[in-house]
Order: sequence, then C-alpha cells, then structure tokens
Amino acid sequence: MIIIKNNKINKKGLIITIIMVLFIVCFMGAISTVSADDVDEDSTVSDEQVDDEIKNEIDEVSAKLSKEPVINSRRYAVYDRISKKVIYGKNEDVKSAMASTTKIMTATVVLENADLNQEVVVSKKAGWTGGSRLGLKSGDKTTIKDLLYGLMLRSGNDAAVALAEAVGGSVEGFAELMNKKAEGLELKSTHFVTPHGLDNSEHYTTASELAILTDYAMNNETFKKIVGTKQTTIYINNQPRNIMNTNELLGVLDGVAGVKTGFTNNAGRCLVTETKRNSMDIIVVVLGADTKKNRTQDSVRLIEYTFKNYKIQNIEAKVQEEFARWKNINEKRISIIKGKKSVLELEMGELSLKEMVLKEGEIDKIKVEINCINTLEAPVKEKQRIGTLTVKMNGEILEMTDIFCREGIEKKDWKDYFKEILKELIRMPEEFIKFFHYMW
Repeated sequence: MIIIKNNKINKKGLIITIIMVLFIVCFMGAISTVSADDVDEDSTVSDEQVDDEIKNEIDEVSAKLSKEPVINSRRYAVYDRISKKVIYGKNEDVKSAMASTTKIMTATVVLENADLNQEVVVSKKAGWTGGSRLGLKSGDKTTIKDLLYGLMLRSGNDAAVALAEAVGGSVEGFAELMNKKAEGLELKSTHFVTPHGLDNSEHYTTASELAILTDYAMNNETFKKIVGTKQTTIYINNQPRNIMNTNELLGVLDGVAGVKTGFTNNAGRCLVTETKRNSMDIIVVVLGADTKKNRTQDSVRLIEYTFKNYKIQNIEAKVQEEFARWKNINEKRISIIKGKKSVLELEMGELSLKEMVLKEGEIDKIKVEINCINTLEAPVKEKQRIGTLTVKMNGEILEMTDIFCREGIEKKDWKDYFKEILKELIRMPEEFIKFFHYMW
C-alpha cells in the first residue's frame, strides 16, 4: 500500500507495493509458461491407476477397431517408419506449439555434439529455469549423460538449459544448432528458440515434421535407450537420484519404445510415441489434447487402430509388374536410328520405396506413370537414361526413378551398310524367282 502524507509518498509503502507487484507478475508468468510434463492434473492418481486406465482404454478400443477412432486432440499424425510417410492425420501440417517434445531435438543435437562423460557445472540461469524441473541448483555438478536422462525422463527444463549452455555456449547459440539441424532434415515448418519448449511465438513445429524428427532421432541407439528407460538412477554432485519416465504408455502398451511427453498452456497436452509390432513400426504424434487423459486415449486409439487396420504392402512388386506390362507393349516401338540393333532392352531404376503401410485394398490406389522417348539415334550408351517412372497415390508423388537402356547400341559403319546391301542383293533373285513362278 502506498501512503501519502502531506503530498509526500511513503517510501516504505512504495517499496512494499513494488515488491508485491513484482511477485504477482512473476507468479503469473510462471503459471502461464509452466511445462509440467511430470505433474498429473490429479496428483492423487497413482501409477497403478494410470496403468489400469490405459489397459481399460486398450480393451475398449479393441472392441471397435474396425471403426475410425474419434480423436479429441487438435492435431495428430501417424507416421510409417518404413516408407517415411504420414499415412493419416488431422491438421498434421499446421504449425503449432510443441512444449517439451522440443527435447527430442535437444537430445539429438547434444548426442551429435558432445561427450556423454563431459562434466557440467549448472549455471544460475539453468538453476532458475521454471516449469518441469529436475531440481538442479546453481553450482551443481553432473554429466552430459545424466542430464540427458533428466531431460528425457523427468522432462527437466533446468537440464535442458544446462545442456544448451554446455554444448552451444548459450541458449541462443544452442538454438542455432537446433535450427541448423532442422534445416538439414528439411523441416521447413519448424523453428526453435529454446531447448525446453516453454511457450514462444517463434517456437513451433507440425505433427508431421515432429514425426520426421523423431524417426531420425530413434536411429541413434543412445537416444533410443534413454527414451525407452522407465526408471533409472542419475548422479548429481556424486549423490544418487532416482527418476521416473513421464511417458505413461511406456511399459504398459505393447511395443511402445518411447519417446516424449509435453505440456504448456498454449501447446496443450502432447505425446510422441514410437511403437513396433512384428514388422510394422510407427510413430504417433498427438498435439493439443485438452487433458492428459485425452492425450493418452488418443494415442492408444491411433496406435491400436493402425495396427489392426493397416498392413505392410509390397509396393516394389506392384511397380515391377506394371513396368513389365508397359515394357511388353512399348519396348519394340522405340525407333533406333542408324543403330546396329533395332530393339532396345529397357530397365527401371531401383526403388527406395519397397514397402508401405496401407489399409486393405489401398494398394490398388498406387498408380505408375511412365514417360519415355520414342526415337533414339545411335550410338546409345549403356545405362543411358531415356525416361522416367513415377509412383503416385491419390495424386501425390511417392517416388520417381529412371528408365534406361540395359545395353549400349553402336552406330552403323560402312561395313554394316555394305552387309545390308549385300543381303538385299542376295535376297532379290529369290524374290524374282517367286515372282516369275507366280506369273507362270
């Protein structure tokens, strides 16, 4: 309270008022930017209760797997790791806040630029970082490895800043490394400002690009091991600390191998999950769920529905069949001018897309378009490109490859022309005899 006496401001009251205002502002700011991946909406709910809820959801979904699931999250993507394609989704290319799923990129950049055994001294900035925390204090000593576990299991924002400063020199410097990596992965709708994902208008991604990033990250064995760990012990100041993974599906849903939870007020509840069953390997990204329960339900529904209704289809065999059919009709129609051979033997290039996860009957939607020149003048080189083969589905280009000559064809010389004339001369008497015999 500010007290005015005789037109003079009471300094003590002014100071108290300023402190109160600053406290309120800081408190409200902390609330608005919180990233509490590891805090349930209901703190009284036990892990066993959560596991039971997930199992009940699995049973419920299993009873109606043939129907397309009802998803409450604002954005989602189901990504096939074999074909490197999003097989279905909703608003999957819309830019969105990503909360602590940011840490997938943070861990990736750290793993590619740092020694796991490197010692890190926690700075004041890292120690004061809000939101979900590992509980680091300024001056604490630990390793890159233990910080990574704290980052990905506990979702520590303080661990994120400590790693960023250790690897990038500063949060800003580390963000540059993150964006450089995003550019290298051709993530054109993704931009990073922080290593933790607290809300910022310039910090965003899409569900589809987050799936691509996760696919890349999961190829790193150390990353895969970390995000697949349910519980572990790390050391801070040589003192053991037990931490649990915030991912509620890990160890509960069949085939789940990680990878990351997330929450801010702007991003909503987020979850990225990699699941492998038999030969199918998918990544499910859920962004913008209203509650933790909703993100769990949505993720389970998408995972179970996909494994029930989608199968691996042999795309290469279908394309080869279509090419063989086209070649049988068109190979002999290509005119070879001045060549020692008149027939060209054709081959198609190797496909990188050999298999794809599709619904039953969807392989019939795969179309093959072939464009090839009609006339060639010798000499023709071996493996010379003469056309293209395009694989499409629903109008989208899945892949393109070359059509080329299996063998080269030499150009005719005077000897070849002489032989042709000689053959014609030899053949002519036979034709005359046939003619006169007919006339007679």
